[in-house]
Amino acid sequence: MLDLGFVSAILPDYNLENVLKFASQHDFKCVELMCWPKDNSEARRYAGVTHIDVDELDAQAVAYIHNRTKEYGVSISGLGYYPNPLDPDPAKAEYYREHIKKIIRAAAQLKVPVVNTFIGRNPKLTVTENLKLYAEHWPAIVKEAEEHNIKIGIENCPMWYTDDEWPGGKNLATTPAIWKRMFEIIPSPTLGLNYDPSHLIWQMMDEIRPIYDFKDRLHHIHLKDVKVYRDKLNEVGIMANPSLYHSPKLPGLGDVNWRAFFAALTDVRYRGPVVIEVEDKAYEGNLRDVQAAILTSRNYVKQFLA
Repeated sequence: MLDLGFVSAILPDYNLENVLKFASQHDFKCVELMCWPKDNSEARRYAGVTHIDVDELDAQAVAYIHNRTKEYGVSISGLGYYPNPLDPDPAKAEYYREHIKKIIRAAAQLKVPVVNTFIGRNPKLTVTENLKLYAEHWPAIVKEAEEHNIKIGIENCPMWYTDDEWPGGKNLATTPAIWKRMFEIIPSPTLGLNYDPSHLIWQMMDEIRPIYDFKDRLHHIHLKDVKVYRDKLNEVGIMANPSLYHSPKLPGLGDVNWRAFFAALTDVRYRGPVVIEVEDKAYEGNLRDVQAAILTSRNYVKQFLA
């Protein structure tokens, strides 16, 4: 019913074949593959990873990728690229939006159903002002996806971790209220969510209800947990930099109610990929730790899967 995979960003030193081989050897059915441009990558954690270079995707490269996925029996759940398409710098924002379009076209060539990304945001502007930017710039991206029969999965991470992202973060699509406005402005069913429950936890929100309320917009699922440190939260409050009171964790090691989460997915008849996203700093010491993080997550999640 649900295809278990992982996000390839956690294996930046693996080439495509080694990512697929690792997935195959450890009972994963799919992988979300990163598609950052090699000549314009961000330095932040988990960014800048390129397992498919869409700028070099000719017929030979497409055939190679198809042959490797067939050889290892691992599908591509989605193509991932997570910049800020509404960056305050117009040139940067335009570059990011054009690269998303390139990835959409690549997904069509590769017969990958979804492209995962962020809406983006100008952190210094209000939600209302950012929705105006969204209404100006995102219809062209959605139109590109419609023309190629590709879905867009927007991850709901606020992208507020450091002081330069204050006060709004770098991704607009953070709450159900904002998603509703987004889908009113662009009603196309092509646009949906790459839903990650962990981001609602530290915002003090119900992480299960959106599965029911947005069941028709669930294009892809990220499995990541988060731990809210109540002693730290009591010290600094929710208006502080979120990194001061929470930390991403492996599934099962944080505060997400995974039993209710998977029950909700089955209730709404979700039949897509569920992909582990490892961002737990406790498992970043070396490659062995990273591999252990992926497999530990797999072992926990598999109790909910057939």
